[in-house]
Amino acid sequence: MRKLLNTIYITNENAYLVLDGENLVCRIDNENKFRIPFDNVESIVCFSYLGCSPALMGKCVSKCIPISFISPQGKFLAKVCGETKGNVFLRVAQIDKFRKSGIELAKNTMAAKFCNAVQTIRRTLHDAPSLRTDENIQNTITVLIEGTKKLMDAETTEQIIGIEGNCAHHYFLIFDKLITNKNANIHFEYRNKRPPLDEVNALLSFVYTLYVNEFAAALETVGLDSYIGYCHALRSGRSSLACDLVEEARCLADRFVLTLINLRIITAKDFEKQISGAVWLSDEGRKKVLTKWQEKKRTDYQHPYLKQKIQFGLIPYVQSNLLAKYVRGDIEEYPCFLLQ
Repeated sequence: MRKLLNTIYITNENAYLVLDGENLVCRIDNENKFRIPFDNVESIVCFSYLGCSPALMGKCVSKCIPISFISPQGKFLAKVCGETKGNVFLRVAQIDKFRKSGIELAKNTMAAKFCNAVQTIRRTLHDAPSLRTDENIQNTITVLIEGTKKLMDAETTEQIIGIEGNCAHHYFLIFDKLITNKNANIHFEYRNKRPPLDEVNALLSFVYTLYVNEFAAALETVGLDSYIGYCHALRSGRSSLACDLVEEARCLADRFVLTLINLRIITAKDFEKQISGAVWLSDEGRKKVLTKWQEKKRTDYQHPYLKQKIQFGLIPYVQSNLLAKYVRGDIEEYPCFLLQ
């Protein structure tokens, strides 16, 4: 259990929540693990299939405390809540805020993305000293840093997307160099999708999709509309806001993919090539990625804004909660996710 920003996160898959007077009680294997009063609880996010007792759900409804049920894999299942607790007003505020401050949000998001990309590259340079003098890598770092500065002068979303496109192009030009294990026998030429045409692109697309879905589930728990974004164009059926927030955390997905390849957890045998040229993860390959992703989500991570350790899997929920607080006006600026 973690309490972050007055939201209770139940991360143990075997936990069962019950009511005891004015207290929330968590039981695991019929043993009470903790109790907490309702006074300072704003919402509950439960990653357990066992769920909650009807009495607890009734109490939360009466106190307007929403309970969101998420599968252990991060898929949004359902939400229990009473009368609307500002949800409609929050979504109206979301639209107003994005119309007024969408450009600034997009600038900050992309600036965070570029800074995190630089950190990702420098992490590889730390582990592979032979790459530190590589001119292409150093040039890419320069482009990303200059791109961050150019964002401050952008006046439209189109200009921001143009800067992002140029930086992403240079970043992926050297991505193959970040695959430092020469025995991996997996190579990357350029970013392609719909469909991916090589193993690295197939892996990147799969992990990006996982992360977008987790951010969409997180946004649903805080009452924000994941389909109304501030950077990605609105499109029917696309979680534009989830795509926006993933941009700043994309570095985590990239590092995860590089780790899978460099440690040879995933090899060329875990992919299938179609007649059309498309390359997809095999069933066994997907199982490996999902298993390692779940393990990664249970590791601790020092959050740069909260200044405390949280589980890696809670990052989408913390960032969504912070964005909701910004939309409501509880904080003056949304703190983008930055690697330390």
